[in-house]
Amino acid sequence: MRSPEELPARSRGVIALIESNCTVCMLCARECPVWCIHIDSHKEVTPASGAGGRDRSRNVLDRFALDYSVCMYCSICVDVCPFDALFWSPEYAYAEGDLVDLVQEQDRLQEWVASVPAPPAAGEGAEPPKEVAAAERAARRVRRR
Repeated sequence: MRSPEELPARSRGVIALIESNCTVCMLCARECPVWCIHIDSHKEVTPASGAGGRDRSRNVLDRFALDYSVCMYCSICVDVCPFDALFWSPEYAYAEGDLVDLVQEQDRLQEWVASVPAPPAAGEGAEPPKEVAAAERAARRVRRR
């Protein structure tokens, strides 16, 4: 078995979730070939401000769970997420004694965000990678609390 220092830079271990970026668009769950992503949400309505306005509604994430006992590690969910809510973490030590415990809920998936590696350096004049921008936003939110 390889030590963490010997793992390739972009190893796939577990999927990390940035909950604040998730808009409950369900693309990851719909595109998953083995249906291992389980999402529950509810609609929140914001009343219109002012006359003639219209109420706004948005989906609020209640549950995001990933069943690693059936996950194929295909990366489709990470690739199709248009809001940069899912990232690969190289963590590989998440073995469980019971198959049921391989279903990881959103609080556990958020813990993996800290171990998501920075992307390789971009060329001169390129935009910063989406992983860096998302991690910086998440870090600012944590500091504000």
